Amino acid sequence: MGDTDSTGGGTAAGAGPAAAVPGGGRPQAPASGPPAGVDELRRAVAAHLPGDAREEAARQRILAELGRLRAPFDEHADPLHVTGSAVIVGRRGTVLHLHRRLGRWMQTGGHVDPGESPAAAAWRESQEETGLALQHPAGGPVLLHVDVHPAAKGHTHLDIRYLLLGPDDDPHPPPGESPLARWYRWDDAFALADDALRGALVAARRHPLCPAGGATGDPSDPGPSRQEPQEPHEPQEQQP
Repeated sequence: MGDTDSTGGGTAAGAGPAAAVPGGGRPQAPASGPPAGVDELRRAVAAHLPGDAREEAARQRILAELGRLRAPFDEHADPLHVTGSAVIVGRRGTVLHLHRRLGRWMQTGGHVDPGESPAAAAWRESQEETGLALQHPAGGPVLLHVDVHPAAKGHTHLDIRYLLLGPDDDPHPPPGESPLARWYRWDDAFALADDALRGALVAARRHPLCPAGGATGDPSDPGPSRQEPQEPHEPQEQQP
């Protein structure tokens, strides 16, 4: 995806009425039918169980916007649009990359290309940004977390986060991507995360498909619980 697309999140999700579009977008009249994949995403988001109040606000906002936007996957159709990102998990913990412009360690992901689903975008962008051979779980993409946050260029991202499985290899981003991408132990990743990313990390760490280990270097360490205390963070502009 490149540094202009990465999607994190620092301000409160779901702020304001759904019809008020951040970034200058205008209310859109309904088209004859939703674009391909939108109904499937709406069902997945509706069925998703949020981990906290922030994520529930994001879930409700995303459902409302999916019913309003004519082309929710198209970044050029409206300043508010869907993005796809991923929490990469493996025996070494989780992968974060350093956003060159924002200077923060973030999950991988970005905008949805024409004809893609958010899950496909999350996989493609994550492979591009890390150089790793990544996989969705064998049973299909796992919707892990959702968030709504402001991004670059006056955009607002309806970010859909997926679980991706990674190998033990070191990341090796290709030219054009941030050169700094690495595995982090879970405790270190939590220390770097803002409010939006922390919720996704909690969801990934407790997921049954997340390999054991990577929290403190002890493979028997179960990692943080979903009720782990969270320190407040100042709102920041983020990507994906």
